[in-house]
Amino acid sequence: MKYKKHVFICTNDKPAPKKCCGSEKGMELVEAFKASLTEKGLQKEIRAQRAGCLDTCAFGPSVVVYPEGIFYGKVTPEDVEEIVNEHLINDKPVDRLKLDF
Repeated sequence: MKYKKHVFICTNDKPAPKKCCGSEKGMELVEAFKASLTEKGLQKEIRAQRAGCLDTCAFGPSVVVYPEGIFYGKVTPEDVEEIVNEHLINDKPVDRLKLDF
């Protein structure tokens, strides 16, 4: 596997009335994840990138981390460092943001 972990951040936009991750700071989250990973020298081990719809609109902005397949919902830019430090670096998912299906 090329990356130890892969983070997909929904940046999809749909017409109203559905709430959409893209208009709810999706790209801001992408940039925050990328900046944090670069700052920590992890961009070659962990990839963060924008994604289309993750089909979790009601819980957006949403993020999924692979290979675990853990989904996070209602993620804010302030949550990024916690996800990076706890989940991506220390392999401890952030329970308060985790979506359980």
